[in-house]
Amino acid sequence: MTTLLTRTIQLQFGRINIKSVTCGSPAEEKKVTKFGMGPSAQTVEGYSSAILSPPRAAEVMRSKHISATIGEISVLAEPISTSHPLRLSSFRENVKSEAGLSRHLSIDEEGVHAQTQPLINNQRRRRCASESNICEMGGLRRRQQSFRDGVGHAAAETYLLTRLSFKLLRYLGVGYRWITKFLALGFYAMCLLPGFLQIGYYYYFSKCVHRSIVYGEEPRNRLDLYIPENNHEPKPVVAFVTGGAWIIGYKAWGSLLGQELVERDVIVACIDYRNFPQGTISDMVKDASQGISFVCQNIAEYGGDPSRIYVVGQSAGAHISSCVLVHQAIEEAKIGRENLSWSTSQIKAYFGISGGTKFSDVLQSVGAQAEVKLYKDKTHTDLFLQDPMRGGKDELLEDILSVIHAGDPVALANDAIAPPRRRLVPEILLKLAHKVSPF
Repeated sequence: MTTLLTRTIQLQFGRINIKSVTCGSPAEEKKVTKFGMGPSAQTVEGYSSAILSPPRAAEVMRSKHISATIGEISVLAEPISTSHPLRLSSFRENVKSEAGLSRHLSIDEEGVHAQTQPLINNQRRRRCASESNICEMGGLRRRQQSFRDGVGHAAAETYLLTRLSFKLLRYLGVGYRWITKFLALGFYAMCLLPGFLQIGYYYYFSKCVHRSIVYGEEPRNRLDLYIPENNHEPKPVVAFVTGGAWIIGYKAWGSLLGQELVERDVIVACIDYRNFPQGTISDMVKDASQGISFVCQNIAEYGGDPSRIYVVGQSAGAHISSCVLVHQAIEEAKIGRENLSWSTSQIKAYFGISGGTKFSDVLQSVGAQAEVKLYKDKTHTDLFLQDPMRGGKDELLEDILSVIHAGDPVALANDAIAPPRRRLVPEILLKLAHKVSPF
């Protein structure tokens, strides 16, 4: 036979539940009383008649187990077996009314509250301090995780580039001309190292740079976004395809151009793509097209103006981006614009730096508006690297901005009064790099 009794007394700091379930023989008759909550709860065994003792109840309520725990306090007990009629009848008589139960479990609520309130306040202060520490530790963990992710991503890309470099070396073989070009490239990079270090610091630590945003399924389908701090209204957007002789291209090569354009309130997306031998020219064109498609579809979420998107390519990137535009135009003629993820009509203008001159000739031959501008006494990399590192006025940058900001008198006025850029590399090193450049 089973007897169940439940009663609740409400206190200021919590609740007491008394639940009775009977089973077993008189020889096994015991009660199990559980004080506290959670991990701090403790169990006390004794005869069930102890539950009717008011001194014991008061002692329990004043024990450290209750005062140390805020919340619900449960007292679970095995009831008196029905095989003891005297004790059972006495128990029933005592709990027949709510007043009888109150007599057996009389507790000075005000006294308990007065004793426990200082401990409760201390515990609240400890909890607040603990939550503050948890928030600080959470922020630290997120920064550490972000740093670890960045280091891991850099290590993975370094391994990939190293492996592809050795694979490329097997294709090219080891010859005198190749070795001399490689040594010239190393010396050229050493001359511009002061500027590269400053640009690298900006690339990794500037809040304007959002690195390695995924735009496709391939490992190299990543792009970097350079977003101006003043991003209260939609900005013009430049989708930049970097150069690298189709074998050493990387999205970080556009960080100097990205920094210059961001300072003039232009959003820049530097698109990475597969290089040879990881991919063919068709793969490079496909990757760049996917990157431009991502920009056209999602740049509004980053504060860009989808109606003012410009494509810029440099060196091999100029060749790849021009192929992207031609291929997209052919696809539009075949299957229609509505069946494609982006359209050439979404591109306001195309700039080919140190490349793409043949493309402009083809455009002019079919009646398209195209212009070729030659810069006197400039090498393949002067316009893109040495001149911006020299500081002062950047002629190529001003020409690009004159097209991007055309029709925007406020932006043109800001360009006119923009301060000159500071020098990144001493002049003697720039002249030396100009002479040894392998490009």
